[in-house]
Amino acid sequence: MKRYFSILFLVFPVLVFAQLKAPSEFLGYEIGTQFSRHADVVSYFEHVSANSKMVKYFDYGKTNERRRLTYAVISSEENIANLEQIRTDNLKNIGVLDGSSSPEKAIVWLSYNVHGNEASSSEAAMNTVYKLITEHSDWLENTVIIMDPGVNPDGRDRYVNWYNQVKASPYNSSRNATEHNEPWPGGRPNHYLFDLNRDWVWASQVETQQRLKIYNQWMPQIHVDFHEQYINNPYYFAPGAEPYHEIISDWQREFQNKIGKNNAKYFDKNGWLFFTRESFDLLYPSYGDTYPLFMGAIGMTYEQAGHGMAGLGIINDEEIELTLVDRVAHHTTAGLSTIEVASQQAASLNSEFKKFFKNDNLKYKSFVLKGNPDNLNSLTAMLDRHEIKYGYATGGTVTGFNYADNKKGSFNANGALVVSTNQPKGKMVQVLFEPNAALSTPLTYDITAWSLPYAFGLEGVASATLVPANNSAPSKTINNISSPTSAGYIAKWNSLQDAEFLSALLKTNIKVRFSENELGFGGNTFGRGSLIITRSDNKTNPEFDKTVTELANQMNRQLYASPTSFADKLTDFGSQYVHLIKNKKVAMLQGEGTSSLSYGALWHFFETQLKYPITSINTDDIGKIQWSDYDVLILPDGYYKSILKEDAFKTLEPWINKGGRVIAIGNAVSAFEGKEGFDLKENGDEKAEKENDTLGNMIPYAQRELESTKDFITGSIYKVKLDNTHPLAFGYGDTYYSLKLGNDSYKFLSDGYNVGYIEEPESVSGFSGEKAKASLKNSIVFAEAKKGRGSVIYMVDDVSFRSFWQNGKLFLANAIFFGGTGN
Repeated sequence: MKRYFSILFLVFPVLVFAQLKAPSEFLGYEIGTQFSRHADVVSYFEHVSANSKMVKYFDYGKTNERRRLTYAVISSEENIANLEQIRTDNLKNIGVLDGSSSPEKAIVWLSYNVHGNEASSSEAAMNTVYKLITEHSDWLENTVIIMDPGVNPDGRDRYVNWYNQVKASPYNSSRNATEHNEPWPGGRPNHYLFDLNRDWVWASQVETQQRLKIYNQWMPQIHVDFHEQYINNPYYFAPGAEPYHEIISDWQREFQNKIGKNNAKYFDKNGWLFFTRESFDLLYPSYGDTYPLFMGAIGMTYEQAGHGMAGLGIINDEEIELTLVDRVAHHTTAGLSTIEVASQQAASLNSEFKKFFKNDNLKYKSFVLKGNPDNLNSLTAMLDRHEIKYGYATGGTVTGFNYADNKKGSFNANGALVVSTNQPKGKMVQVLFEPNAALSTPLTYDITAWSLPYAFGLEGVASATLVPANNSAPSKTINNISSPTSAGYIAKWNSLQDAEFLSALLKTNIKVRFSENELGFGGNTFGRGSLIITRSDNKTNPEFDKTVTELANQMNRQLYASPTSFADKLTDFGSQYVHLIKNKKVAMLQGEGTSSLSYGALWHFFETQLKYPITSINTDDIGKIQWSDYDVLILPDGYYKSILKEDAFKTLEPWINKGGRVIAIGNAVSAFEGKEGFDLKENGDEKAEKENDTLGNMIPYAQRELESTKDFITGSIYKVKLDNTHPLAFGYGDTYYSLKLGNDSYKFLSDGYNVGYIEEPESVSGFSGEKAKASLKNSIVFAEAKKGRGSVIYMVDDVSFRSFWQNGKLFLANAIFFGGTGN
């Protein structure tokens, strides 16, 4: 009997291991010969976790379309049994948790499929986990691997389900085939059509918000983001391209080189082409490579040729067939190679990781901010997502770089928000708040300015000395009490949260007015745009007082209950300058010709921030719509030459003349340029253009790319003058800082309202080429062209871009609810 149990003990581990299946065996097809649905990927990881003691598998949330967000933790059996100790030791090592430790394990995080139609990487994730535990388990003795097999499940399934529906059998490798031409909006973005690879810092999306909780629990030392690029490029891996942000350490640069050389060894062995140090720079902080870099890790992007057009196989320009089998093999090899280096370098990873979090030599010690409480709350909510610490100044004058003046200055800091760099994540604080990021070259992959005081519309000083602060936040609770004897209630208007309150009132059938003038009641002054909720407008509503006060309390809005509609001076409740706000019916174009990212940001704005209903209309149907059913039409950024043809204008013009309002955003503005009656002309330098045509382009070939940057604006912040007596700018001061994404420039309107404009171009942050900057002289940023009883509002700069320019969102609400005089 004793011998029987001994035999069973020896055989049992072998039987358990034998139950573990390779991906192809589990799925029923060879990896790379089909695209797997997200649910299939999840099922395979569940299978691996159930059949290997080296893998634990967890959920960390759900997407908007209710797909599971998951991650696997992979290591040796001993490490798996001690995961919590390994995790906390890592956090103690860098000061995020109290206590001391000397960790010996390297932590590597691998992120797959952040862009849904770059779909080879989730296939590679299944391949990688299997090979790791069956062929390279020795690497796991001193490494812990965190693997997110599908960062963007909604986008992946949008692509995979479409592809599986249209592909030929066998697949067709001709580029002309339907299976290589995705329909709008493509599988790249998530449900709300956001690019999740640009959302790491802004964390506007549920996928990012939930992922960051886990990332902060682990703080990996290496992070790889797996992508695909277009079919004619081979494979890209680190080291990255210039410009590198100056916060990146020499050691991080050197280690990228180390990993790159190990990757190269395997790619050379297999005869696979690759490139490094080109195209993918390391400046903008919200990528899957830069965010980890600024959090101390070795952050890297790996780019495989393919993308959404590649399908299962495609012929590229070199007449080579690129297959999904190839793509999976390349990503698998690069992932395993990276883990190998981590295992070899575990000791140096831990020691150098610790050094990164020493923040003794940073230029600024504290960033001190004050201004609109709602914008401050939005900022601290963002900081909370990254577990960045902050406090509140106890008083005194702070001197340093003054953001408003773009030079040295000071202000009284009493009660101001203080975000200091003397904390473990101090380097990320420096990156997010610094006035201007240094550039080694203007040739960048993304925007070059994002400074948070400008983005959140706050006064700020960057101080070279540490500003004392405590953790006592100002009280935020408001308790309005119903006032049945009042003539009505007044609420301020200077933030998106005020607009959300208006939206809630309108949706509960409360009638609301707004004032074009400043108001004075009971010794209080209320700015232009203030909301007036009168009893006379709502006299048939028995729940009037209760509804208004309960909504205000839920949304933390302060109400003033006025006993009379007779003002202290001038504007009474019944003034001709006080207008009833109609419950607007808003339509927005989507589909071919519109930017899916711009449409998605606006869709997200309406559904999750303003919380106001909107009807999306496909551009193919523009000629079929009864526009009289709508009050407002929004045109997202896009390319409208093929959409707004003469017949479309003939349909829209009568509607506008009768009172319709169009809001054109970004490049959509150009659709009205030169059109009779729309008062819009380009602001080009005709003389310079003629001279260039005459002289020809004599710039040497090798210098052309750099020379072209003179015409570029790559996400630069400009100071804009505002006419804040116009309803489009209600709630703002007389200046605004705008994120300018390009060099589009239009002359001042002749007959309309130039609401936000640039006279002498002043860029306070980011790169602008000299020609592009000069072309902005005397140009509009926000304007309204009146047409009959309606109007067209021009927003040359997209205030909804990536949903992070918090201070611009009120312009959208103003355009919807107020729009222009005579509402």
